[in-house]
Amino acid sequence: MIRSLALVAALAFAAPALAQNADNRLTLTFETGAETGAVLVALYDSEAAYEGGAPARVAQVNVAAGQREAVFDLPAGTYGMKAVHDINGNGKMDVNPFGMPTEPYAFSNNAVGNMGPAKWDRARFEVSAATAQTIRIR
Repeated sequence: MIRSLALVAALAFAAPALAQNADNRLTLTFETGAETGAVLVALYDSEAAYEGGAPARVAQVNVAAGQREAVFDLPAGTYGMKAVHDINGNGKMDVNPFGMPTEPYAFSNNAVGNMGPAKWDRARFEVSAATAQTIRIR
């Protein structure tokens, strides 16, 4: 879990979300408990990528500046999302000495994992038209 969420943090600063098709616009709205830092978002287009590969798209939502949404124009398909709220703005997900996250994180569908990240089957969703989700970062 730590490796995949750390990848989210690294990649969210590396590349912007890429435009594809406005008819398949995905809007992710984030509810956060803190008004600082940024939400680092990684969007995956397959189970293999979600379980350890590179994201199809990444975004950074500047919570400190009042932003709450990440918007992606996508080809129709199945996607899953992982996000980390980088509260202190240091560009990475902070962990305790045991490797457990100390900053909030979330998955699409508000899926919850059991001793690790939420599995693809719980986090995946279809995009074939305008799609929106509200994600609670915990």
